Amino acid sequence: MKLRWSRALTVLPALALALGVTAAPSAAAAPTASSGWNNYSCRPSAAHPRPVVLVHGTLGNSVDNWLGLAPYLVARGYCVFSLDYGQLPGVPFFHGLGPIDASAQQLAAFVDKVLAATGAAKTDLVGHSQGGMMPRVYLKFHGGADKVNTLVGLAPDNHGTDLNGLTRLIDHFPGAKDKIGELTPGLADQIVGSDLLNRLNEGSDTVPGVHYTVIASKYDEVVTPYRSAFLDGPDVHNVVLQDLCAIDLSEHLAIGLVDRVAFHETANALDPAHATPTTCTS
Repeated sequence: MKLRWSRALTVLPALALALGVTAAPSAAAAPTASSGWNNYSCRPSAAHPRPVVLVHGTLGNSVDNWLGLAPYLVARGYCVFSLDYGQLPGVPFFHGLGPIDASAQQLAAFVDKVLAATGAAKTDLVGHSQGGMMPRVYLKFHGGADKVNTLVGLAPDNHGTDLNGLTRLIDHFPGAKDKIGELTPGLADQIVGSDLLNRLNEGSDTVPGVHYTVIASKYDEVVTPYRSAFLDGPDVHNVVLQDLCAIDLSEHLAIGLVDRVAFHETANALDPAHATPTTCTS
């Protein structure tokens, strides 16, 4: 039994590492607002009337996940904000590990704070990985549908992930799934077939009144199969990054951190009236 548990617990760090590659390698200092975002004196313009809230992925945080996209959007005239969510006691910098339903409630409170500060009626959300899926819990169960105009997901695990079969190993170790749920519930909630995902996707993938864009990569090694990111619904735009730029090799991490093709398509989703074609030169 001791040997079995030793083997079972090796699954947990592997799962955490795989689901957590959204974390940038520079998480060595306490996150602080930088490069013009999280500026609560910012007032949305007529051209961009809604503030943008950025939602990091598993093991990410409000700064490291957005060192590329936040300045990109600020330079285009958006009021941009980002939050930390899903913190575990005693675990600094690496967030998104707490129960996803509780994280959605943290997002709800943060959106209310941003709307109060900016005077806007609605916000737009952009999330990477878990940060693209978790806001759907907010929209469906915590009153977000009336406060959000657009949700853009960069490689979101909307229908969970099997991590190229890694999660199936858990079933071979009795009690391992319960242990993962106890130690890192945010990871357990993202495994394909979890109770959270079944409840989230029951009936419909979307809620009325919200515009959805999903941007996925064929080379995603975390959200597998990559098409599990896609949503079904009347106001959904599902995009494969390589259909926009065939030579784009971005995988799960790069699509959210550095990929300018994904950034341009995100900007199009936030302002479709002024969208321009997204190509390799975007």
